[in-house]
Amino acid sequence: MPELVKLYIRQVLIGFGLAAVFVAVLLWADVARLRSLIMATQGGWIALFLLFFFNGLVFAGVQFAIRIMQMAEPEDKSDGGLRDSLLVPDAEPVPVRVAAEVAGPQRPWKA
Repeated sequence: MPELVKLYIRQVLIGFGLAAVFVAVLLWADVARLRSLIMATQGGWIALFLLFFFNGLVFAGVQFAIRIMQMAEPEDKSDGGLRDSLLVPDAEPVPVRVAAEVAGPQRPWKA
């Protein structure tokens, strides 16, 4: 089996494990009375499964994305790039005068 597939399966298992812990804490703390609602409803186990499954999908995706981003090579800390001091001159601010009339106090309403 390719290494990337093994990595993906491992991260999915970790994500679903985290989702199980998250849902267990949600039910233990009875957040928004979820535990009471699940226990009182006839089809509450379906809601529990869907809560676990969709949180598992999210956590697995995030876990895999974090792991893939950690595998990136370190960035080159050079200061250059394609910019060259000869091609892009330093910008100097230029004062611009604007004529403005001084008006009296403005009223947003008519008296």
